[in-house]
Amino acid sequence: MKEHVQKFGRFLSGMVMPNIGAFIAWGLIAALFIPAGWLGKWGPAATINNMVVPMLSYLLPILIGYTGGKAVGGQKGAVTGALATLGAIASTDATMFIGAMICGPLGGWCIKKFDQKMEGHIPAGFEMVVNNFSVGIIGGILAILSIFVIGPACVVITNILGTGVSFLVDHGLLPFTAVLVEPAKVLFLNNAINHGVFTPIGTAQAMETGKSILFMIESNPGPGLGLLLAYCVAGKGETRSSAGAAAIIQFVGGIHEIYFPYILMNPIVILGPMIGNIAGIFTLSALGGGLVAAASPGSIIAEVLMTPQGGYVANFAGIGIAAVVSFAISVFLLKMFGKDTSLAEAQAQVAASKAASKGQAAPADAPTGAEVDIHSVKKIVFACDAGMGSSAMGATMLRNKLKDAGITDIEVIHHPVSEIPSDCQIVVTHHELAHRAVASNPKARVIPIQNFMGAPEYAMLVEELVAARSGKAAPAPAAKPAEAPAAPGAILLEKKNILLNCKSVTPEEAIRACGKLMVDSGYCTEGYVQGMIERNAGFPVAIGSHVAIPHGTNESREFIQKTGLVVMTYPQGIVWGEDEELVRLVIGIASQGEEHLDILNRIVEVCETEEDTDALVDSATVEELYKKLNGLS
Repeated sequence: MKEHVQKFGRFLSGMVMPNIGAFIAWGLIAALFIPAGWLGKWGPAATINNMVVPMLSYLLPILIGYTGGKAVGGQKGAVTGALATLGAIASTDATMFIGAMICGPLGGWCIKKFDQKMEGHIPAGFEMVVNNFSVGIIGGILAILSIFVIGPACVVITNILGTGVSFLVDHGLLPFTAVLVEPAKVLFLNNAINHGVFTPIGTAQAMETGKSILFMIESNPGPGLGLLLAYCVAGKGETRSSAGAAAIIQFVGGIHEIYFPYILMNPIVILGPMIGNIAGIFTLSALGGGLVAAASPGSIIAEVLMTPQGGYVANFAGIGIAAVVSFAISVFLLKMFGKDTSLAEAQAQVAASKAASKGQAAPADAPTGAEVDIHSVKKIVFACDAGMGSSAMGATMLRNKLKDAGITDIEVIHHPVSEIPSDCQIVVTHHELAHRAVASNPKARVIPIQNFMGAPEYAMLVEELVAARSGKAAPAPAAKPAEAPAAPGAILLEKKNILLNCKSVTPEEAIRACGKLMVDSGYCTEGYVQGMIERNAGFPVAIGSHVAIPHGTNESREFIQKTGLVVMTYPQGIVWGEDEELVRLVIGIASQGEEHLDILNRIVEVCETEEDTDALVDSATVEELYKKLNGLS
């Protein structure tokens, strides 16, 4: 049951989260240019204000419907879902967020089922005609259905939810939602609750009143700050020394998940953030606090930016009181009931919970290719879009695990997903590329994974191969040749391209920063930088272990002028992609051949776990990174 709830929650938030930037844009424009806004009296404000209602009524719901349709039915599902959503919008003056969450996936599902029925029955040369007309016809039918059925039904649902929220506010019961929200955070259901429920209803409220308290129920950074400060005072050993830095990351960076291990170490202390959040919501309700739009991530910076004119006292009070109450209760609980549980063990529990909440196993509909005789496996290929970055590191990790298991007769290589050799028996690839991998080599078995660093499928595959060979003597492990220092002409990572202690930015800004270094160093032209952006948009280049390796698509390799790498460290971390992976080490790659693989192999060795990467980021100097990654030490 828990898994189904988590999956449904992830799906709901997955429709909203990719579009949070648009919600923020709407919130900023509304806060500044509506008649009561900060710049409402400015001459052009009235013209700019003309965007506010269309953005809320049309743009945001259609984006949600488009995203939901794409998640179910790909690009055709996205267009069909958007068409269906437009029908719901046209049925009423009410804001159709809930309608979009129904119409988008419905459109994607319908077009997906149609494609499955038509598979193998479309005459050659008519594919484009069938595809376009199927989207138009199905989308048009769903749009009409939405006008008369889905739209009116959603108005009823919205009214019921709105009445429920109003009841809680009017009777002073809204604060008790924190009793559910705080435990849900530790189960990684916070995005589902915040962006699946609070954001749609809160946005409708903000349109009417200029703000909504719902935006602060989950995003308030005060409860987590209080808990972490309590560990600074009443914690022991490693937890006490690490809590201060965690508090800064949580409060300023908005990465709430950083305090979840501290709760798992002593589960009773969840009462601190829970009661702190209740006190914060009471304060916000009493003083009329709230935000103009969703604050994402939930940092103090985002809270300030989304605070309406005249709302700072109320919001700061709500955050501050939540922090103080959380701190006081957490200190008491730690002194009375605190245990000396290992922080590392608690972090492992968080990683397991996060994996479960995000469905880290490959999706059920990810293709797995053909069945192969595991005894006959001689070649395994790691495939990614360009074949120069994540796949190379994954191949290194599996190669090392096979050697440790005494298996040396299997070749492990990497290739672009469109160029998988026909003689390989097993292909390991990101689950979003699994369909392309099957098409590239239909005779191979495909193993879909979520990330290329530390995927559990590696150990499972090694165990399977070891078991298959248990009936015969395993080849003796080959001696690992000593690595000679790289020749001066082979240096691919220059000291000038190692930047430490960079300030946290968005993933796209981090990629562009890497790209600028590459262009300035003559490694590539601007076309490759755009390829890096497109590669990350296809699926994030965060590969696990707090590492991201931005690199271009296979098509953009033509813009590479010479091989080179750049390294940037982000001590406060970057929240990367829809899965909100934390990244602290960013390695940009431009490669014409295989020259960069030695550095990637060394990165695998020094960043095998999150703890390894954190230690490297926190302590390494430019000189140490230069020598370590270039193989000079």
